[in-house]
Amino acid sequence: MSTSLWRKIVVFTFAVSILLPANVNACPPSDLAALLAFKAALREPYLGIFNSWTGTDCCNKWYGITCDPSTKRVADIALRGESEDPLFQKAKRTGYMTGSLSPAICKLDRLANIIVADWKGISGIIPPCISNLPFLRHLDLVGNQISGQIPLDIGNLHQLTVLNLADNKLTGSIPTSLSSLTSLMHLDLRNNMISGTLPQNIGNLRMLSRALFSNNRLTGQIPESISSIYRLSDLDLSLNRISGAIPASMGKMAVLATLNLDGNLLTGKIPASLMHSGISILNVSKNNIEGMIPDTFGTKSYFMVMDLSYNKLRGAIPKSITSASYVGHLDLSHNHLCGKIPDGSWFDHLDADSFSYNDCLCGKPLKAC
Repeated sequence: MSTSLWRKIVVFTFAVSILLPANVNACPPSDLAALLAFKAALREPYLGIFNSWTGTDCCNKWYGITCDPSTKRVADIALRGESEDPLFQKAKRTGYMTGSLSPAICKLDRLANIIVADWKGISGIIPPCISNLPFLRHLDLVGNQISGQIPLDIGNLHQLTVLNLADNKLTGSIPTSLSSLTSLMHLDLRNNMISGTLPQNIGNLRMLSRALFSNNRLTGQIPESISSIYRLSDLDLSLNRISGAIPASMGKMAVLATLNLDGNLLTGKIPASLMHSGISILNVSKNNIEGMIPDTFGTKSYFMVMDLSYNKLRGAIPKSITSASYVGHLDLSHNHLCGKIPDGSWFDHLDADSFSYNDCLCGKPLKAC
């Protein structure tokens, strides 16, 4: 090999050794372009959230952006409008952002987490193409003004574990494909304007531990299949227009601890199984539930809260309630109950409001029988 050729190889190798680390450590141009398009659709006037989004390397100290250390692809977008970050502490305010979510976000096809939460002013729709992000595990858009429907193909996100769309202006129905999210653990759709019924096969969400649907416009009955979600500990269907009876099988759910069904159009009787289940917070107030309070309390009964008020319950308060392990807050007001209030330590801390507006209840804390 000639000396001249050898020198050229050495020079070329040295040049590559200088340039290669910069190329390897920077995010790809396609990810950079997608983030800049995402930023262009938003306006954050007070905190300067996007001031660090400069230069050609979006993996280098861009606020809220995290890249995979090996591929340098953008893996996380974490922008929270309520944060303990020094940026918020210095400004002494929470965040406010307007604009919309650009479909360009879908070009970041290695995203695992999208958190654009509590900015109060972000509007527009959820880009339907978000359903095509194969590695997405966490989608949190809570606390904005987002409207439109939940993407119909949301069920394509087979790795999704958290879906939080609460406190927005979403309309339409819950997509049936949502029941395909078999990895989902946390579902929060509270405080929207979602209508229609719960998916009949919601029981397919076997990993779900929290399902929160409060303050929407849901109708129809509670699907029987919901009782097959073994891990479900917190179910909130309050403040909707749900009708029909409470499935008796709900009282046999292994870890269900909180059941909020208040403010609906439920009818029928209270399932006896609810009184000796593992439920510790039970609220079925403001419905059209009839019949008697089941006389099935026992040592397994442990209620931090039991609210049966504003229904059409009749008969006496069952004596077995005194055998419960604990009864904290109890509200039986605004029913048609009659008879003597049972004597028991659980009633000593209750005032008359817990029993008021019934037909003929008597005894402490009401007037003597």
